[in-house]
Amino acid sequence: MFSKSCLITLYLFILASFSSSTFGSYLDYYDNPSPATHKSKSRTTSSSFRRSFFKTRPLAAASTPSSANVVNVDSFGAKGDGTDDSQAFKRAWQEACSSSNEAVLVVPKNKIYLLKPLRFSGPCKSSLTMKIYGTIKASSRLSDYKKDLDHWIVFENVNNFRVDGSGTIDGNGRIWWINSCKINENLAVTFSECNNLVVASLRFKNSQKMHLSFQKCVNVRALNLLVIAPGKSPNTDGIHVTGTQDILIKNCVIRTGDDCISIVSGSKNVRATDITCGPGHGISIGSLGADNSEAEVSDVVVNRAKFSGTTNGVRIKTWQGGSGYAKNIIFQNIAMNNVSNPIIIDQHYCDQNDPCPDQGSAVQISNVAYKNIRGTSASELAIKFDCSKHFACQGILVQDVTLAPQQEDSAQASCVNVKLQTVGSFSPPC
Repeated sequence: MFSKSCLITLYLFILASFSSSTFGSYLDYYDNPSPATHKSKSRTTSSSFRRSFFKTRPLAAASTPSSANVVNVDSFGAKGDGTDDSQAFKRAWQEACSSSNEAVLVVPKNKIYLLKPLRFSGPCKSSLTMKIYGTIKASSRLSDYKKDLDHWIVFENVNNFRVDGSGTIDGNGRIWWINSCKINENLAVTFSECNNLVVASLRFKNSQKMHLSFQKCVNVRALNLLVIAPGKSPNTDGIHVTGTQDILIKNCVIRTGDDCISIVSGSKNVRATDITCGPGHGISIGSLGADNSEAEVSDVVVNRAKFSGTTNGVRIKTWQGGSGYAKNIIFQNIAMNNVSNPIIIDQHYCDQNDPCPDQGSAVQISNVAYKNIRGTSASELAIKFDCSKHFACQGILVQDVTLAPQQEDSAQASCVNVKLQTVGSFSPPC
């Protein structure tokens, strides 16, 4: 007979072996859910990113432990009747953030809490969860934003933080859209320099401009979000990622007047999966390199996305005169329905009234893969690679891509200054 210690040792060995092999298979499936379209070369391209992304990191807990300090905004004077509740929210935050035990800040359901611009600052003494069940709505008085025209709600320097519930964050943006101006970049909700952050199961609507922005954050999960604004509302990006590392955006439906997801300089290890986009401007990396600046974006995977009626599908856009790189990018398992520019690299992006002069430097674009992308194009030009003559696009892979015209006209592709490799189907061809 085996001794008790021997049996325990054997059990632990079997459990460890099973867990290791099962988790390894899961990661391989997650990066390669369609084996027919994912060859060994593509797995090698993303292997280092996969190892980095799935490192074990602590996250804020989803459940409320019995020892948590529960803080209700109503207990601090919030009315939820359309009058200004800003000070009540500020006092409730101070109570929750200063708690030595894990705290839960509750915004009750069936009420609408009107807020002026607010900053919820850390660091907090313990981990913190904010449960939003009701509606938080922005003030419509432009005079309330005189001190900070760029922000409405900011969470800054808050670590081990979770924001969830089933409630709504309403940017009340119509007054801003009427007075829209390029120099006015008001953001509805900003998370700045937050580590170990979860934002889940919420509804964001009618932002002044960008709905949700992650700035200089590390280890972020944005899960099961609904982001909506009219298709003609100006500059209402859904989710904006800047200077942020190790972020997963998953199971999100985004219908706005600008980019569904925008990823800009300083961002690394970004994964967007199971995304529904449209109306809107698609998923964009960039713009990068404006005003001769240096930009760096790397290790981005967009997997299992659906685009419908958008002005772009998957786009990389850079200004002339910039420097730096956008590299190690995968767009895979994507469906396009009546999309005007399904696949586009634009290294001559120029979002200004005056023509942009030709310049000798550019952001280097390299190691970009387009795999298993199918659907219809609303424009004749379904694929556009417009790369810099000074810094040609390097290592561009197109594998099993088929885009048909939405109407009876034939679709076309334009490939300029690009080093292209094709595998499997590629239609329309260059």
